[in-house]
Amino acid sequence: MAIKLRKSYKFALRSSFLITIILTGTLLMVLFFKEQLDFLFILVFSLFCLLISFAVIQIRVERFIYRRVKKIYDDVSLLESTTFSSKPITTDMKTLTQEIEKFAEDKKIEIDTLKIREEYRKDFLGNVSHELKTPLFTVQGYILTLLDGAMNDKKIREKYLTRANKGVERLIYIVRDLDLITKLEVGGLKLDRSNFDIIELVQNVFDLLEMKATENDITLTFDMEYPNPIYVNADREKIQQVISNLLVNSIKYGHPKGTTEVSVEDLIKNKVIVRVTDNGEGIPKQHISRLFERFYRVDQSGSRTQGGSGLGLSIVKHIIEAHDEKIYVESEEDVGSEFSFTLEKTANKLE
Repeated sequence: MAIKLRKSYKFALRSSFLITIILTGTLLMVLFFKEQLDFLFILVFSLFCLLISFAVIQIRVERFIYRRVKKIYDDVSLLESTTFSSKPITTDMKTLTQEIEKFAEDKKIEIDTLKIREEYRKDFLGNVSHELKTPLFTVQGYILTLLDGAMNDKKIREKYLTRANKGVERLIYIVRDLDLITKLEVGGLKLDRSNFDIIELVQNVFDLLEMKATENDITLTFDMEYPNPIYVNADREKIQQVISNLLVNSIKYGHPKGTTEVSVEDLIKNKVIVRVTDNGEGIPKQHISRLFERFYRVDQSGSRTQGGSGLGLSIVKHIIEAHDEKIYVESEEDVGSEFSFTLEKTANKLE
């Protein structure tokens, strides 16, 4: 490790002057009483004393400080991932203090980040446990009831097996979403890009969700008629999942006789923005910044009765970001919400 000594001579110089004055004064008193005053000798003695004192004090102080500062660097070098230990050793106190303060600040930020991650990990494990526990206990309850004798009744057997199957389907849905979001977060999911008509895709999702929307008395519609196709370049299957997730959320939390409207607008020359707007419950402002977190729910009790994996919006965000696009949300309580995302526009269907 390189050694860099940024010397300050003030301490050594002042100490040398003090020693020289004391020794010269003592010598003057001795020579005065002996009546042998020799001013040239006294001057030479003073200069010699000053130089020797300065050299001895400076060398000793430098070695004293260096040994202790080196111990600090050696102790810090035991810590991994630190740039502090790789720096040249300095005995300049101002520089050393700045380096240590910078090191301490970096470590504090690192510790705070680890604490945030630990809290996130605990929340995530708690949420996963809760999401899996509910359908597992439900399935277990139906199976135990059947084993206790209910299977002898054909009607009860069919009913309980059907309900148990729904519980298993929900488990599969949760595990599938967990697998998908894990791949999205680590960048392990490859996009199968192609050119397709976004209007046709939205209409297909409308058709798939028509029954669910009717059950909730929600109308799915475009903001206007789109006589001509609008082609975009993206992963068709993943974008269908994005639109489906946004529409399902809108249906879940919409008011009876409500409307969910989809619009596709030109944003810039090669971009379009897809908007999903509803007149449902809306989202309180304090929750908007956390909407895309895994398992985050605005209303715990309400969300549980609605089912789902709790990963829908998080998956939506990751899919859009995997396309290098942006997603936005605006909402007001009792007025409604609007989720919008951008896509790359293409001139025609040909790739």
